[in-house]
Amino acid sequence: MFDEIIGKFEGSPSQQAVIRLLLERGFSVNDAGRVVSGGIEIPDTGIAREVDVDRRVVDATTDAILADDELRRVFRNITSIPSLMDLAPVLDLTVLTVEVGEPDEPGIVAEITGILADAGVSLRQVLTEDPEFADEAKMYIITDGEVPGDVLVEIRQVPYVRRLEF
Repeated sequence: MFDEIIGKFEGSPSQQAVIRLLLERGFSVNDAGRVVSGGIEIPDTGIAREVDVDRRVVDATTDAILADDELRRVFRNITSIPSLMDLAPVLDLTVLTVEVGEPDEPGIVAEITGILADAGVSLRQVLTEDPEFADEAKMYIITDGEVPGDVLVEIRQVPYVRRLEF
C-alpha cells in the first residue's frame, strides 16, 4: 500500500517527502485540505520546514490527496498513536528493539511477548512498524522495568530475530 501511495507522487520527490511525513506522524488531511492531528491544525509552513520544501508543495500534496478517492480515504482516517519510547528513561521503563528477518511472518508479536509474559515481565506498550512503511521494520516493546538477562538470551535465540537492542 505504501508503494502505491508513494507511486502516485512518482514525479515529485518533494511531494513524496510530504506524504512520508504525513504517514510517519499519522497526520490526517481534512475536507478543507488542511493537515491535522486529531482536531489540531498543523500549519503548512511547519510541515514544509520539517521536510525542507516550499509550503506550496504541502498545499499541492493535500490538493492531490483530496482529488484521489483512495488517498482521500487513507488520509481522512489515519491517526497517530502516542508512544512511551521517548518517555521510557524518565519513567524508568525499558525499551527493547527487535529486528526480525521476515516481518510479515505471523506470530512474531505473540511469540516474543509470550516469552516476556512467561517470565513475569509486565508490558506497558508494544509498537510495530509496518513492513510496507519501513525498510527494516522493527518491534518496540516497552516494559515496566529491566528484563532479566536469561529472557533476553531466549528472545535472541528465536530463529527469526536478527537483532535485539535494549
